[in-house]
Amino acid sequence: MFKVKEKKERALGVKLFLKAERCNSQKCATIRRPYRPGDHGKARRRPLSEYGLQLQEKQKIRFTYGVSEKSLRRIFSRSAKSKGVTNEMMLALLEKRLDNVIYRLGLAPSRSVARQLASHGHFLVNGRKTTIPSYELKVGDVISIRPQSQKHPLFQELPVILKKYDAPVWLKLDVDKLEGKVAMQPKEFEMSFNVNLVVDYYSKISK
Repeated sequence: MFKVKEKKERALGVKLFLKAERCNSQKCATIRRPYRPGDHGKARRRPLSEYGLQLQEKQKIRFTYGVSEKSLRRIFSRSAKSKGVTNEMMLALLEKRLDNVIYRLGLAPSRSVARQLASHGHFLVNGRKTTIPSYELKVGDVISIRPQSQKHPLFQELPVILKKYDAPVWLKLDVDKLEGKVAMQPKEFEMSFNVNLVVDYYSKISK
């Protein structure tokens, strides 16, 4: 699994932080092998066409959030039909996924780990067990670790880790209770992709 994730990042030539702390160390694949995988990986990259750039950015979003092509297309469709700005709505829908919020709160080291923990029923949303990683959270929702799961090895060091962690401005983190709350609509988050190109891509193929 690690090698597959590394190849995705190397192929796109950018860190997507798919492997938790490893991406912040010298063990990161994009640092150790800053070229594409394969026999011709060290060959000079050819300039991409407009379509190639759009496709590349779409792949970055897919791999970053761990969503399928079908899911991302559905998210675009919902965003395009909304009253807001399409690119902002797409990002908001992706950010409000349960697995992403768990990751953003610092309750899991990566989105993939958050997705696994959520699907195994380790988290509660407003006091109720939720096992759907793609569950769309709303402003006011509270995310907490299920009491029976608090002895899980991945949660043992959280009280220490979270004291040094700053959650995004749209989330409220209670370190003592090991829970978080969606305080407002997502905003001010870092991106390793250009969502405008993704909107352009889906706008063309949807015509």
